[in-house]
Amino acid sequence: MKIAVVGTGYVGLVTGTCFAEVGIDVTCIDVNVKKIEDLKQGILPIYEPGLEEMVLRNVDKGRLGFSTDLASAIKGCDAAFIAVGTPPGEDGSADLKYVLGVAREIGQHMDDYLVVVTKSTVPVGTAKKVKQAVAEELEKRGSELSFDVASNPEFLKEGAAIDDFLKPDRIVVGVESEQAEEVMRKLYKPFLMNGHPIIFMDVPSAEMTKYAANSMLATKISFMNDIANLCEIMGADVNMVRRGIGSDSRIGNKFIYPGIGYGGSCFPKDVKALIKTAEENGYSMQILKSVESVNENQKEVLFNKVMKQFEGNLTGKTFALWGLSFKPKTDDMREAPSLVIIEKLLAEGANVVAYDPVAIKEAQHMIGENDRVAYAKDEYEALIDADALLVVTEWPEFRSPNFQVMGKLLKNKVIIDGRNIYEAKELQEMGFAYYGIGVQEVLPVIETTN
Repeated sequence: MKIAVVGTGYVGLVTGTCFAEVGIDVTCIDVNVKKIEDLKQGILPIYEPGLEEMVLRNVDKGRLGFSTDLASAIKGCDAAFIAVGTPPGEDGSADLKYVLGVAREIGQHMDDYLVVVTKSTVPVGTAKKVKQAVAEELEKRGSELSFDVASNPEFLKEGAAIDDFLKPDRIVVGVESEQAEEVMRKLYKPFLMNGHPIIFMDVPSAEMTKYAANSMLATKISFMNDIANLCEIMGADVNMVRRGIGSDSRIGNKFIYPGIGYGGSCFPKDVKALIKTAEENGYSMQILKSVESVNENQKEVLFNKVMKQFEGNLTGKTFALWGLSFKPKTDDMREAPSLVIIEKLLAEGANVVAYDPVAIKEAQHMIGENDRVAYAKDEYEALIDADALLVVTEWPEFRSPNFQVMGKLLKNKVIIDGRNIYEAKELQEMGFAYYGIGVQEVLPVIETTN
């Protein structure tokens, strides 16, 4: 089989590469000439464990190619996947101009029956707009070529995207004809041999499934953060509460870890888009509005703990940040809590020294030039003469640090843990002040430097 994947961002590049991995002939297309030239040289625009090696292997085998020429790339294809961005507008709605632009271009150049697949996360009803855009271009050409539009939402976790694609929990496909279903079933056959289910449904239901899934996970996160904040007030330990409810099979133990709010390219955007879709159709998503509100407030929790520890005076103080990306195993800084924390620290006159295993370059791009933000070469360098450590992202290498070395490097033995990866009692015994999320603070007597 032969396919084209339009868009070489996170979703498009992972999708195209994984299809090539199972022997499908794939061309990934993008309008960004530099990005395509870089990809041809093996230079990837994103960090994802295992992806670079897989790209290089499949390019070498001749199964994966990159181009800026959609017209040539879709000739002879069984399917064309649209995997371009759908950035949120100011009102929270998904911007479909790139999706519909690709649809029109496909209509201008397709030369045989084609399944046009929306892989981007798009609002319910987008497939109809895509179908109309393709049909209008075919009509302009005087062409009677037949085509179908399918919805095939992605469920990839950044940092584990390769496994998620090759060993999916489920594959959701919305189709409108038996012919489209046959093409999609054949395309995904290599992924079904180990029993991974493929679920066919109508197109609007497939579009809604993606938003419902991400919104449910975002809801679990905000719910646990709300519970964590109440635990601190009531003297409970959210870690114990999490274990207590996570053992209930109806709830499960995933996505119930309290922290400093969700970020990334999916949850914030998709929650906003679903709220907006509902409003456009005369309905109010009350739960999701609260989910969004809790999340925005949660991004300030770590900063508020800093203010409490230092009695509201941060002028001239320096804070070490461990972690910048919104989650481990990615360099994605979109909607990252670290951006909010850094902004608020700087506004109070503080300095920041940050370390992240892969996201420093992206952070420099997003934060820009600032003489009060420095970047360390490793986690320990970031601690030198810092007034406190803020743990922002739970990278594995931060889980078992040398606390004795940390105590010597820090100006004040203060750890503010936004991911609850340390044990308060252990740190108390070593003379640290420790703040977690949803747990009682540990405040030994510490002589602070003014």
